[in-house]
Amino acid sequence: MKRFMAFVAIAVLAILPAVVFRMTGWRPSPLLDTAVFGVAVLSAGFMLSWGAEAAEKRISKGLILAAVALVTVLPEYAVDMYYAYQAGKAPASNYVHYAAANMTGANRLLVGVAWPLMALLHWARTRQKMIPLAQVNMVEIGFLLLASIYAFVIVLKNRIQLWDTVVLIAIFCAYLWQAGRMPKVGSELEEDDEPGPAAALGNLPPRQQWAWMGGLAAVAATVILISAEPFAESIVASGRLLRIDEFLLIQWLAPLASEAPAVVIAILFVTSGRAEGGLVTMISDKINQWTLLVAMLPLAMTIGAGHVIDMPLDPRQHEEFFLTAAQSIFGVSLLLRLRFGVASAVVLFSLFAVQLVVAFVFRNEVARAIDSLTILAWVYLAAATVVFVRQAPEALRNLGQLRSAMAARQLPDVAKAKVGEHTSKGT
Repeated sequence: MKRFMAFVAIAVLAILPAVVFRMTGWRPSPLLDTAVFGVAVLSAGFMLSWGAEAAEKRISKGLILAAVALVTVLPEYAVDMYYAYQAGKAPASNYVHYAAANMTGANRLLVGVAWPLMALLHWARTRQKMIPLAQVNMVEIGFLLLASIYAFVIVLKNRIQLWDTVVLIAIFCAYLWQAGRMPKVGSELEEDDEPGPAAALGNLPPRQQWAWMGGLAAVAATVILISAEPFAESIVASGRLLRIDEFLLIQWLAPLASEAPAVVIAILFVTSGRAEGGLVTMISDKINQWTLLVAMLPLAMTIGAGHVIDMPLDPRQHEEFFLTAAQSIFGVSLLLRLRFGVASAVVLFSLFAVQLVVAFVFRNEVARAIDSLTILAWVYLAAATVVFVRQAPEALRNLGQLRSAMAARQLPDVAKAKVGEHTSKGT
């Protein structure tokens, strides 16, 4: 508990400068503002993740991993919602581009960096080239596939509408409902303590646990609310001050700060011998970003405008969204075998690195950047087609076995075997 309190104290100290800046209105420079409010958002994200992680044993494994993924990316939502709200108030401004940039950057960072990181850390720790997934994880894979397919509807319309908000929220709610019905395999597989600082909360009486979780969430949510606007604006101002395209800073810098807590929690899963949990947390993170985050954009714009308004995609944003959807489809195809390996990680990260090179090399040549992104998107789709054709029979078998197991309210045989294997090893 002392160790946990030390982490909480560090987080609070990191938050205090942002609170002072916000209360006094002092803004010494865009660069300092970005650092101060970015650190506050980062610290608040960690506080949220500690509280969510502590509830792991009280909810079914699939649902708590989805909840952890949702809670820990609230900073990302706050920043993107601010940009979308401002875009609604001023549709002709650049804010609509910022909102789209932040959303596509966050999604592509997850698949292109966070997923590969899980496999590479697992290999470094165990020298095992694959992270195995249970048949119950076909739920996450299936819903991510559904959301990715629907993304192409948005690409064809070239705009995100309130109707899309309804559909995407429905997909996410269906995912949560199905995740809550999953067999609770996790309690037999996991160690007694959660990884990281949240382990201390597991030793407290239930009422104290919930009090801590509620308190952490309340403090973190308040910090995120007061920091989102100045953090978002300071990034734009910093780009102009440094003469760096603010679009690129918003697309890659802002998600790095807001996604860090979720990624750190996933890393703790991997380093504590729970690589499956880490990978599934990142997959769940991708699902809620690819459904709820996208769904909230036209809603926030509508609130800002005071009337129903769509979020249009200009040529650059059209290709950014198309590329994000194509990357998502390819990522799903690599999961169909219910295992994710080092080779897949290297391919995903390499293609992501190409995106970054294209973005920065052609940052002042929009037409060439769009052409390059289009080519890369078709590369993703071509590769996904090959993988889907090869893996479809195995994926259908896994899905069929899961449906039969769910109908009988029993664990799939593979999951039972995994439970027995881990139990026999004393874990």
